[in-house]
Amino acid sequence: MLEASDRPGGLASSVVDPAGFTWDRGGHVVFSHYGEFDRLLAEAMGSDVEHHERSSYVHVGGAWVPYPMQNNLHRLPAPMAHDALIGLIEAQQGSAAASSAEPDFGTWMLGQFGAGIVEQFMRPYNEKVWAYPPSALSSRWIAERVSTVDWRQALRTVITRVDDIAWGPNNLFTFPSAGGTGEIYRRVAAGLASHVRYGAQVSGVDAERRVVALSDGDELAYDQLVWTGPLDRLVSIMCDAPDDVSAAAAQLVHNSVTVVGIGYEAPLEDDRSWLYFPDPQVPFYRATNFAKYAASNVPGGRIDRYSSWMTEIASSPWRPLDRRGLGERVDAALRRVGLVAHEAAVASVHIDHIPYAYPVPAIGRDVALRTIQPYLQDRDILARGRFGAWRYELGNMDHAVKMGVDAARRLVHGTPEQAWTL
Repeated sequence: MLEASDRPGGLASSVVDPAGFTWDRGGHVVFSHYGEFDRLLAEAMGSDVEHHERSSYVHVGGAWVPYPMQNNLHRLPAPMAHDALIGLIEAQQGSAAASSAEPDFGTWMLGQFGAGIVEQFMRPYNEKVWAYPPSALSSRWIAERVSTVDWRQALRTVITRVDDIAWGPNNLFTFPSAGGTGEIYRRVAAGLASHVRYGAQVSGVDAERRVVALSDGDELAYDQLVWTGPLDRLVSIMCDAPDDVSAAAAQLVHNSVTVVGIGYEAPLEDDRSWLYFPDPQVPFYRATNFAKYAASNVPGGRIDRYSSWMTEIASSPWRPLDRRGLGERVDAALRRVGLVAHEAAVASVHIDHIPYAYPVPAIGRDVALRTIQPYLQDRDILARGRFGAWRYELGNMDHAVKMGVDAARRLVHGTPEQAWTL
């Protein structure tokens, strides 16, 4: 096993900053669709996990609306709730939702939700999280990632004023009691230590000779190869990749995310889990109450003294990152929206730029994958994981573990894969 980093976990690894605050590389929570992941978590962590009920909100129109916003329109200011509800009814009573067999994401949003919800939340938020316009995205990835709501249910909620917060697979989640998300993979990797080579940067793959070249000049032969790095990078370092495969790889789109974590010398008092921010004046799209996940995420576990907020800012060539005074701007925004008291002292600022964060489900992605993946598989190369498969809808930790288990079973026993599809 070759690992380019000096630690296991990849995007699910964690770090401890010089002040003693623990940070993940993005907003991870542990939930599962697969028994294989459940068993790995139980074997690695045992009872060393915290159990949480999701408490998540959207900050919109000066109000805190329970997530998903479209299920809780009664929490909006009355004029916004009116516009949202009228737009929802008009969209679903009209023909927009059925106007295209496979619309782009922007068109799909308007057909499902109408102009009110789209302009209040869906469009500005998705532009922040993807760092691309919704019109550039396909709508095939949505599934359980976006909550849809029937206008009748939305109207009932507005009238009864009862929150609807149970939607989604992560409404209940767990988190390691210490060490951040990366603790899971540190423990798993410890049992495989003799098989893992860290700091191993792959510089070339010769599929005909079945050789992997490393940046230090070493070469390793293989019979079959499982690749979990970015798919476009794999194609770019392959010897003699045909022009159509290289052209397809060039069509793959990803964004970057910069994690800005700020530790405060102020006790943990907020009981919420994570929060969404469509407002373009707020630099981050999401803020995670990281001390809430586990007390050990702050120095000495002293949540009576410390708190911490982990924020995420997406960027791309379409939406470049403004790095100027990033920590200061995030701190000011956290205070401005009321998450941090103005008198709270900053104890730590942690900034981590992740070049490959999300594989963007851009229009044309699936056509590109149908060119690349068969070419690789004909040469006994399985590209799997978040960026190997390049499918956002299979981008969670449990998906990655399941794809790994399935790949191993396929290579050893010839068993068909269950999670990954083309």
